[in-house]
Amino acid sequence: MSGGPPLDDLRIARAPFQPSRTRSQWIAWVGAALIAAGATAYVFWPASGVPVHVVTAEAVGGSGGGLDATGYVVARRQATLSAKILGKLIEVNVEEGQHVVSGQVVARLDDSNYAAALRQAQAQAGQARANLSDQEAIFERYRRLHAENAISTDAFETQRLAYDTARTQVDVANAAAALAQTYENDTVIRAPYAGVVTDKAAQIGEIVAPAAAGGGFTRTGIATIVDMDSLEVEVDVSEDYIDRVHPGGVTGIRLDAYPDWNIPGTVIAIIPTADESKGTVKVRIAIHAKDARILPQMGARVAFLGLPGTGSAPHTVRVPADAVRAVGTTGTVYRIAGDNRVEELQVRLGGKTAGTITILSGIARGDRLAAGNLAELKDGANIRPLP
Repeated sequence: MSGGPPLDDLRIARAPFQPSRTRSQWIAWVGAALIAAGATAYVFWPASGVPVHVVTAEAVGGSGGGLDATGYVVARRQATLSAKILGKLIEVNVEEGQHVVSGQVVARLDDSNYAAALRQAQAQAGQARANLSDQEAIFERYRRLHAENAISTDAFETQRLAYDTARTQVDVANAAAALAQTYENDTVIRAPYAGVVTDKAAQIGEIVAPAAAGGGFTRTGIATIVDMDSLEVEVDVSEDYIDRVHPGGVTGIRLDAYPDWNIPGTVIAIIPTADESKGTVKVRIAIHAKDARILPQMGARVAFLGLPGTGSAPHTVRVPADAVRAVGTTGTVYRIAGDNRVEELQVRLGGKTAGTITILSGIARGDRLAAGNLAELKDGANIRPLP
């Protein structure tokens, strides 16, 4: 057709084909996210294995039986002094921490009434003795006259009765004077033995009385005295381990106040009864050291070392309680190998204290054990030590 545009001029011009950039960007974003997640996991994701704390078995110094028990220092001789009679304190001669000797006057009560009663009783006793002296002289004269048949038998017997009555009156008056003297003596309170005053409970001017008397603000005690030479330790031993304790057995005592001071001791006695609520038996321990640092009611830990000459058990160690799965006198521990794997071991248990357990056999001093999360462990399991 003449005059029209060429056919090629009517074609639409197209740009060269290029792949879509949306897919490429998506692949790049996914890759970056995977790299970031990997880095985060490397930094923050915990290592494989059960998280546990690592503890070390420590030797029990010198312990032959591997048995420990806790208790307190007690005094076998301790007395709270009181008055036998009701009275007002007029003198108190002691203070806390003061040493006293046997028989020393600790306090005095107002004795004005008792002193008056004593003087009256003594006077009546003197009067009775004077009357007896007169009756005795008359009776002797009547006896001579009766022997000479100068008086009748009835007159003699009447005088004998008067004489016997006078003797009885003397006995009664002497007894009354002795009772009054006892009351007077009771106004003086003395130390029953040598010791140290640990408590002063009453002051001058207060009324004191026996526990069954008085009332209101009446005091029943004046001062407490402790014989420091009678101090010993009482501990509670579990029934499961009492067969390892024997009278005369050697012990090591450590006071909570002085944990580095090992005090020698021996078992005095095993009290022949058990505490039903705690499942323990009380044991008395003698303290073979006299030292002012040892005070009543101090907390103490006692290690039973066995009988003299039995030696010690070299494999006895102590570990934290959370490193043992205990069942009675046996238990399970998990010893850590160099590759952070654990080996399950059966052990024989000794005494238990607050936070620790003594192990008699199965592991040795220096062994590293897993503690905590034991329920998740088994033989050969991987562990992750916690800081």
